[in-house]
Amino acid sequence: MWVCSGSPLVAEICAGSGLDWLLVDAEHSPNGLESILAQLQAVHGYPVQVLVRPPVNDTVLIKQYLDLGVQNLLIPMVNTVADARAAVAATRYPPEGVRGVGSALARAARWNRIPDYLATAGGTVSVTVQIESTAAVEAVEDILAVDGVDAIFLGPSDLAASMGLLGQQEHAQVRTAVGNCLHAAALAGKPAGVNAFTPTTARHYLESGASFVLVGADVSLLARGSEALATAYLPAPEDDSPSSY
Repeated sequence: MWVCSGSPLVAEICAGSGLDWLLVDAEHSPNGLESILAQLQAVHGYPVQVLVRPPVNDTVLIKQYLDLGVQNLLIPMVNTVADARAAVAATRYPPEGVRGVGSALARAARWNRIPDYLATAGGTVSVTVQIESTAAVEAVEDILAVDGVDAIFLGPSDLAASMGLLGQQEHAQVRTAVGNCLHAAALAGKPAGVNAFTPTTARHYLESGASFVLVGADVSLLARGSEALATAYLPAPEDDSPSSY
């Protein structure tokens, strides 16, 4: 599930839920370096995998995330092979990449308490790239072939928008595009995930070869749950238009 609240307490609640993976999101959520660090600390020790999504495919930001101790990155808006290569390079020290060296100052290296961290760090990081545009769908086979790209993740909402189908992530054309990418990933021998809040859609993509699926979000569960309480216990308002914005 998504963890979007920015709260380490909420992240810990989700980590102990029995779900097998969480996405701490900084692209569409109020998460900065400090809140991401606090959430990593809060979920540490729970039997759950954690992916973290930066707001942009940026070398400096990825370096900071890695130094915090992020090990699984989900990089948004990877539309080309060049984008994919840049994401991978940001996670590798020279000469394989361009990650800045600061392990003595970094939680990831336990402040140089991990022997040979510089030599082994690349093997502790996974890079998942998001396929969420028509350009990315067209290039998906080449993106999957990039050395260091460990998995892809399909974003049907942005993909629908790029196809001229804004808000129609359940549209048949979008489902077909997602399915084609899932098939390409299977042929490449790499995992593919997808965002799917609707249960029937999630099961459809799982049956179509998705290895991992996002099926909910902390903020959405809270919004819908609190609305359900209001509906159950309060009379319906006479005028549901807001008094102000």
